[in-house]
Amino acid sequence: MSKIEVSIPRQRLTVFDDAGREVHCYQISSSKNGTGEQKGSYRTPRGRHVVRAKIGGGQPINTVFVRRRPTGEIYSPALGEKFPERDWILTRILWLSGCEPGFNRLGTVDTMQRFIYIHGTPDSIDMGKPGSIGCLRMHNDDLLELFDMVSPGTPVEIFER
Repeated sequence: MSKIEVSIPRQRLTVFDDAGREVHCYQISSSKNGTGEQKGSYRTPRGRHVVRAKIGGGQPINTVFVRRRPTGEIYSPALGEKFPERDWILTRILWLSGCEPGFNRLGTVDTMQRFIYIHGTPDSIDMGKPGSIGCLRMHNDDLLELFDMVSPGTPVEIFER
């Protein structure tokens, strides 16, 4: 695919092909704290990014990740009830890297060093409204589809217009 665009106001992630045609559109959930690039802000960074890495290929759906590594757990509602405070990162991870030095790359605004991902979340989590602590959440089936469409280096633009 040619590129991904994320609209924060619409809470939508749209995939475009090489000809600029919309291929898929998904509901997402961005940060409940709004947008921002500063480390420690728990906000979703804006601007031009790329998919730095794809993590989790071949893992079962609902695989739980901590620090980008599978824990051996498979998410279930019972596991969610046991650990209600956890911010679940499930199924696959698309790790983002900023492309704009001083805005979302390097120093205290570095998207990659902030560990900002597009990742799966429990299917019980509402999409279409902010709720994460910085990352872009997707339902697992949607993320699996997106994961197969993109490759490292795919451009991702996150915007508020």
